[in-house]
Amino acid sequence: MVKFSKELEAQLIPEWKEAFVNYWLLKKHVKKIKLAQKPKQVQNANVDFGLSIFDPVRALVSRISDHFRNAGQNSEVKSKITEGEDDGGEQVYETELVQLFSEEDEVKQFFESLDEELNKVNQFYKTREAEFLKRGKQLNKQLETLNERKQILSDRHRKSLSSKSSAGFTTPSYMSSARNSDYSESPTEYCESPIETPRKEDASATVEKNGVNFVVSPKESKMKKGNPTRAISTITSMLREDVLKNPKKELSPGTDFINRKKNQCAEKMVRGAFVELYRGLGLLKTYSSLNVVAFTKILKKFDKVSNEQASAIYLQVVKRSYFLSSDKVITLMDEVESLFTKHFANNDRKKAMKFLTPHQHKDSHMLTFFVGLFTGCFVTLFSVYGILAHLCGMFSPTTSYMETVYPVFSMFALLSLHLFMYGCNLFLWKSSRINYNFIFEFQPSTALKYRDAFLICTSLMTAVVAAMVIHLVLLSNGFSPQQVDAIPGILLLMFMTLLICPLNVLYRPTRFCFLRVIRNIVFSPFYKVLMVDFFMADQLTSQIPLLRHMESTACYFIAGSFKTHRNEMCKSGKFFRETAYFISFAPYFWRAMQCARRWYDESDTNHLANMGKYVSAMVAAGARLTYAQQPESKLWMAIVLVTSLVATTYQLYWDFVKDWGLLNPKSKNPWLRDDLIVKNKSIYYVSIAFNFVLRVAWLETVMRFHVSPFETRLLDFFLASLEVIRRGHWNFYRLENEHLNNVGKFRAVLAVPLPFRDIDSD
Repeated sequence: MVKFSKELEAQLIPEWKEAFVNYWLLKKHVKKIKLAQKPKQVQNANVDFGLSIFDPVRALVSRISDHFRNAGQNSEVKSKITEGEDDGGEQVYETELVQLFSEEDEVKQFFESLDEELNKVNQFYKTREAEFLKRGKQLNKQLETLNERKQILSDRHRKSLSSKSSAGFTTPSYMSSARNSDYSESPTEYCESPIETPRKEDASATVEKNGVNFVVSPKESKMKKGNPTRAISTITSMLREDVLKNPKKELSPGTDFINRKKNQCAEKMVRGAFVELYRGLGLLKTYSSLNVVAFTKILKKFDKVSNEQASAIYLQVVKRSYFLSSDKVITLMDEVESLFTKHFANNDRKKAMKFLTPHQHKDSHMLTFFVGLFTGCFVTLFSVYGILAHLCGMFSPTTSYMETVYPVFSMFALLSLHLFMYGCNLFLWKSSRINYNFIFEFQPSTALKYRDAFLICTSLMTAVVAAMVIHLVLLSNGFSPQQVDAIPGILLLMFMTLLICPLNVLYRPTRFCFLRVIRNIVFSPFYKVLMVDFFMADQLTSQIPLLRHMESTACYFIAGSFKTHRNEMCKSGKFFRETAYFISFAPYFWRAMQCARRWYDESDTNHLANMGKYVSAMVAAGARLTYAQQPESKLWMAIVLVTSLVATTYQLYWDFVKDWGLLNPKSKNPWLRDDLIVKNKSIYYVSIAFNFVLRVAWLETVMRFHVSPFETRLLDFFLASLEVIRRGHWNFYRLENEHLNNVGKFRAVLAVPLPFRDIDSD
């Protein structure tokens, strides 16, 4: 049977762990009580000098007297558990045990700790409940404004239809009602810029366009309930914006000025906020129930150890306490269900609950089976490939195999290795109860799990190695290289087609999420930067060799080099040098632009300091590329040493202090941090050393090992693989630090922005 302490550890909300009953501390107090009673039992045993025939009678009399004494003591306990208020007016509980346990300090300490935990739970519950109730009121006002706005748009749409039909015009496609829009997307994928709501005095406005004045006034439309001022103000603001942005657009009094997508955006934001509110209320409900069980279990342990019956008395106080007696959370949950069902699910409760309580797919044993199957196939095929390549002499310096085919297969190998490391990260995050779905804002129902990552990795590598084996078999059977070299291109084309496939197969939510994040990275200054965006951008800075291979492969096939089986055009000349610089700079540039955008949004100078890290990395990368083209230059060698040393020192400091939160000299854990998820502290010190060693792998560029072309390719691939492994190792501690920051601020629910501002002021 699993101990309750392990059950509590597995079920509690990680971000609220410090707010739960400290069950482990209370267990220590109970253990102290048990140890304190052992000397008394030994002393009582020393009074008896031998066995007697009256011992059973004495035991019976002692049991009866203990029963009556305990009954009297329980009444004393009941009278001594008092409820009062502190200086801030908050209700507090205090158990006074002066007469009952005046000589037992351990028991007194236990009940003092119990009172502290009960007061802590009550205070946290009240705080979170007040926040959710306030959020619920805000969302009610937002929903009223949204419905009023829909009604106004609907009325304007009907007027537009009637005027257009009388004039003989057709209805544009974008005028369809927002109520019929597709809401199959995630409810938390809300719009980026909130829709401004002007103040009440700006509710009426006159807009002049093409010599015609259009007046928007609150008196234009009468609503069944609620004040339409907020909706009119919003429409006026959006109308003014539309006029300013499109001054040459011809308008008429019957034209619908509101873009349908803006209405959909507002509805999506409100819907996502309702989903997060419902999730937060569910977490608070779980918090209450788990704490009740914890109080019950620890009091039963106390009764068993102390031979007292205080649990029933104290549990009555627990049940009367605020966190258990308040029904506001349940009432608000019912209200959210009702509103969501009515306004976002067309009165279909089953559909509404799919949004409000998305069910995670259970791990299938078939996934594990296929992971093992593809792993075995990969190992077998790779062994066959190694034997065939050796027999065919493909690794000989005289062959062009390493120049033409190697970049394609090494690209897939590095990608598969990164997927494997990500699968390991997912497994470790789950084992450590790091809520990565919340941090990355993934949907739990569609988020990639570690078995899925391993399946993608092993199946991809099996397909790649199978293509490599087929390629060698065809070459050995007399097929010309011009015919056979199309196989890597076909493999790459199939992979790209699968990545952008619109059909709902093969992890479409994950594929589209990946493409969306890549888009945000490439256009980083123009998009608000989320955690998943800069986390993925950091991954790209470790995959520069993969990007170089991708560029080389694209050039090889686009330029038609596979027909001649030569690759001189893509490996020499001005084009090669320029693309090498561009690809080496691009990931660092994107990451620097993300830092600039975050500084612009948050006004935090730390982001500018972080941007300096990526600028120094760009300078170091450029110096190494230039030195590779002029290997005999001592000046460029010195420049490489200086720039790389500065960039590496900068990166190491940011890794350890900022991203990992380590190297704190005042920490209770020497040179680490106060809170550690991994219990074995030595792992952190080993990780620091491991990260340091792999960060200085650039020394190979300066040392210039004299090896054959094949060994050079192998060495480059080995170093690129080490960087991917270092990044996967970095990922765990980076997210661990982010998780602990969320825990420190009790952030367990996403803060969804709302579309209509300044509603309360109206």
